Amino acid sequence: MIEEPFVLNKDYDVDIKSIKKKSSLTLKLAVLMLATVYTIYICSINLEQPVVDLIRTSTKLLELRSFTNHSCHPSLVEEFDLPYLHYPHPKTFNREECGCNPVRYFCIISMQRSGSGWFETLLNSHINISSNGEIFSKAKRRENVSSILKTMDKVYNLDWFTSASKNQCNAAVGFKWMLNQGLMKHHKEIEEYFQSKGVFAIFLLRRNFLRRVVSVLANSYDKYAKPLNGTHKSHVHSTIEAEVLAIYKPRINTTSLMIELKQTEEIAAKAIEYFNNTHHIVLYYEDLLKNPTKLKDVQEFLRLPYRDLQSHQFKIHTAPLSKQIENWDEVQEALKGTPYQSFLYTD
Repeated sequence: MIEEPFVLNKDYDVDIKSIKKKSSLTLKLAVLMLATVYTIYICSINLEQPVVDLIRTSTKLLELRSFTNHSCHPSLVEEFDLPYLHYPHPKTFNREECGCNPVRYFCIISMQRSGSGWFETLLNSHINISSNGEIFSKAKRRENVSSILKTMDKVYNLDWFTSASKNQCNAAVGFKWMLNQGLMKHHKEIEEYFQSKGVFAIFLLRRNFLRRVVSVLANSYDKYAKPLNGTHKSHVHSTIEAEVLAIYKPRINTTSLMIELKQTEEIAAKAIEYFNNTHHIVLYYEDLLKNPTKLKDVQEFLRLPYRDLQSHQFKIHTAPLSKQIENWDEVQEALKGTPYQSFLYTD
């Protein structure tokens, strides 16, 4: 029996193609419906989640991105240290091979004649630290919060150039800030900035406020008299210069002395209170002079490799206060029996 060959006629061929098209359309509709249902489900979950939580989640993601550079992978870094690592992209130069070297931000918070200039030269003797001086001494830079934040952004982005700038291979960059230069006035906004940017705050104060008074008065006299060849010098670089400036003995107003000492003490305490929630350390000038290991503590605080720090500055007033104050007997009597009596006999 000879089987007849199977012949696919033209009409049957059209029917098969039609079925295929219908099947494809049905599949597409099914996928579309599933995608729609899934989208509605996700939206319903997000609507149930409080808006505040969503904002917090978004903020955390943004903070994480700001603290890390996806092209740089720091090794041997603890998780708690990540918020303090930064990878600046300066507008004025290229960090080149140091682009993946993390940079830490710091600020030296102090008062005039408290050893901050000397301390800053010590930090700048470290090969990887750049401390750019008293940048807010100019009133224009601190005239409002906006100008303050803009100035700090420029410093921390490595676009602030001074003789201390080490540019590409900075491991820590900062500046010093006196309490009377807008810091206390705008402390809330500055404290928020420090926290958001992971700034290390280094408080440098004097224990003996009376010695600070002597230094302030002597420096004011030097601005007027200029005994060093007609040049005013707030800091000296030789024992000879120090001896010349130390000749002057200021006369202290004992009527207002107690008020001045109390105000200085209160301002220092208030500053520490304002920035208590920042990552900070409190140092005293006298301790740094007597105990060189304190400088190691500073480097550990900044999480930097230890270096032997040096300064070319010399201390001006080294003699006992009895030899440096013109009206010593009056000052003794004014402070006798007060909380500040100990200042008379301590360095």
